[in-house]
Amino acid sequence: MDEALEAAEVAADAGLEGAVSWLFRIVGVLLVLAGLGLWLVAEMSLLWLPAVLIVAGLLLVLVPEVLFTFVELFG
Repeated sequence: MDEALEAAEVAADAGLEGAVSWLFRIVGVLLVLAGLGLWLVAEMSLLWLPAVLIVAGLLLVLVPEVLFTFVELFG
């Protein structure tokens, strides 16, 4: 966890927090769409795989902003 916070601090110091944040958001949206596609179109019998993709995508959409705020407050 310390390495992730250190990498986020380096990105924030370099002024790249916006680019990194948007990159995580794009990957998160793609994961959510992949999960929904597997669930709706492919009619997979394993419902945990689409659910994991959707949850991971939502986390990637929400976590970067929280991480950079945490780094600003405590880093």
